[in-house]
Amino acid sequence: MTHQVFDLLNLRQLQATHLLGGSLAALLICLSTTAVAQPTPKQLAGPPSEFAQMRLPEPSTTATLSTSALLPVELAQNRDGVWRWQGELAADGDNPRFVVFSGNDSSWQTSIVSAAGTRAAEQLASDVAAVNYGLQNEQFAGTAYRFADPLQDVIRLQISAAQPQQSRGFVMLASDSSWQLRSWQQHRRQLIGEAQVYLADMVLADTELDSAQISPTQISQADHGFKVEQAFLRVTDPSGTQQIVPMHAQSAVSTIQRSAEVGSATGTLQAAYTPMLAGDHVVQVVLRGRSADGTMVLRTVEHALAVIERPLVRGMTLDADLPAIADQIDARRLLIDLGVAGVRSASEPFVHAYAEVWGKIGKQSVPVAWIGGMLPADNPQLHLDSRWIGLSGAGEPFELRNVRIEQADHFIVLSEASRMPLNIARLPAAATRAPASVDEAMLMGPRPQRASTRASARLLLVHGYCSGDAWGPVQGQFASSAKFQDFNQNRSHNQFALNILNFGQQFDSYGIVAHSQGGAAATHLYTYYWSGLDFASAGRLIQSVGTPYRGTALAGNLAALGSVFGVGCGTNTDLTYSGAANWLAGIPSWARAEVNYYTTSFTDVWWRWDYCNIASDLVLSDPEDGTTERTYGQLSGAINRGHKTGWCHTTGMRDPAQVTDASRNSTMNSQAAR
Repeated sequence: MTHQVFDLLNLRQLQATHLLGGSLAALLICLSTTAVAQPTPKQLAGPPSEFAQMRLPEPSTTATLSTSALLPVELAQNRDGVWRWQGELAADGDNPRFVVFSGNDSSWQTSIVSAAGTRAAEQLASDVAAVNYGLQNEQFAGTAYRFADPLQDVIRLQISAAQPQQSRGFVMLASDSSWQLRSWQQHRRQLIGEAQVYLADMVLADTELDSAQISPTQISQADHGFKVEQAFLRVTDPSGTQQIVPMHAQSAVSTIQRSAEVGSATGTLQAAYTPMLAGDHVVQVVLRGRSADGTMVLRTVEHALAVIERPLVRGMTLDADLPAIADQIDARRLLIDLGVAGVRSASEPFVHAYAEVWGKIGKQSVPVAWIGGMLPADNPQLHLDSRWIGLSGAGEPFELRNVRIEQADHFIVLSEASRMPLNIARLPAAATRAPASVDEAMLMGPRPQRASTRASARLLLVHGYCSGDAWGPVQGQFASSAKFQDFNQNRSHNQFALNILNFGQQFDSYGIVAHSQGGAAATHLYTYYWSGLDFASAGRLIQSVGTPYRGTALAGNLAALGSVFGVGCGTNTDLTYSGAANWLAGIPSWARAEVNYYTTSFTDVWWRWDYCNIASDLVLSDPEDGTTERTYGQLSGAINRGHKTGWCHTTGMRDPAQVTDASRNSTMNSQAAR
């Protein structure tokens, strides 16, 4: 079987030819900014060569690696009337530092207790600074302490206040240690009443590798004995109720040793809990132990977990014993009924679906194509352009493999089946011969027709998660631009994309320049829905700065802090490592190829401690911009336009905000599609 490679340049040229023809139809773009666009989902498909990237990733490959510990603080009133908390912190590396989050309570006093007595942390620290920690405008205030000299193996920290306004808070600790806690979630079926399993092990990083090169498979293969003394989950549900769940070793040994094989069960710890409330949960993995030389090591990983109710459905369970039924709807296309249905609502009109089509050549199974996209929740039927069958040379019997239906906003698996028979009553003639090339309709479905005068082509400036007016001060650097405004909000990638779609309906066509989460939302929009992006001129369709395409560790930490101090914008699981990985499993190669992205990091000089944000420096791996690590700002298959130092994620950090780089803005303006 041969597979023809789709020419992306031909796709963009084909899109441009539609700018002058047709009439306004399914896209429903109008001049009113208040009217709501009716989303028209694309009918997605792609070649078998994309199967690997479109399948859900192995959970261990999306693990969070942590070199820090976030510990809860709760002051209690003593007999002398003073409120106190005391805890043990393990500082196992050079450059020890910690941040105390008091919820803006200035009465908290932080001291270090030792055999020599109790001394104020300010007296011992080489650097003390007030900090704000978070994503964009979702910030938590704290006080950071850094120590030039190594501290004791175990630090006894005391926090006291005479009349505290806030009795609960956190301490976050880190050092330049190579020990990392690795933790991941076993599956994405995050439904009420279904057990959620978390796994963890301790690994030793290869310090000779730049963090931009580190992946789970590149961690040192040497065995380094690590004795676990305490390991548990601290779970906080949406009501604020906490429970402690002990972790147990999967294997018979109690010593964790790093295996070269990713996902190895050697010494892996696990624990499970069953959520009974829908909403945002925080699952913190806590591990304390000793390295082979007896040094105490303390690490935590914070997981943000969205739990949903089991959907009210008519058989929203894929049945491997019942066939999917395909009916011809035109000369080329088939409509595939999966035999399931859900409930469509204004807030959740779509589900996300994916399936692989397989056939036979003789007795040999042959891959045909993958199909999927956003489907109506009440009738999730897939589309297949039968030319994929002609391209593969396959014949009956056909089947679907690796079928999954997911909730659209969190990509939570609602139902899945490894294999389903596919009954096709009558194959279209197009299925009997190979097409000359793979065209746009085979990848995206039929293009809506619309009139376009090109009189209202724009460049949309899109902000990020919980953001203020990031582009406002520099909008004048972008010609024919329009500023998307959904300030200080928390949106899933899907909700964000639909809001951009609605805003953009007033324009004939547009390209996008985006900051932070806006880049992922723009990519999501172009992938799943017909929009003004599909009618833009030649040029860079999507350009982004500082987008955490593969997630950020801050998303989990902020969920934990918000569970005590209250959440402003709210938890966003699409920005976690695992959430981002599951979202990326729906983004095909042709969509990625239209993304041009930039990353930045702080100025790094030898004679000082360098960072964008003191607090986020404790949890992010260098190089990073205070929110997005260079490693996790990469989008495979997209166009990397370069990394630049001296620019941080947003205002209020040590270096200027990356969106204010006039040189980069000039380039993005001149190269943008509109």
